[in-house]
Amino acid sequence: MLVLTRKFNETIKIGDEIEVTVLEIEGEQIKLGISAPKDIDIHRQEVYQAIQQENNEAANLSQNLFNLLKKDYKND
Repeated sequence: MLVLTRKFNETIKIGDEIEVTVLEIEGEQIKLGISAPKDIDIHRQEVYQAIQQENNEAANLSQNLFNLLKKDYKND
């Protein structure tokens, strides 16, 4: 992990297309502004994890449904 120190209004550049800027520092909270192309998804970690969990559950449901259909088809 790369650890960088930034002050208010300073920016970190990631590649050619992504910029992360410190917009506000208030106590223990920091507000970041992120500029990136629209095709790059940006989520808080807890939101990203929830999306991944929902995707995994949907994939498992699809697999279970497929297995039921396959079993039903073999019984015909």
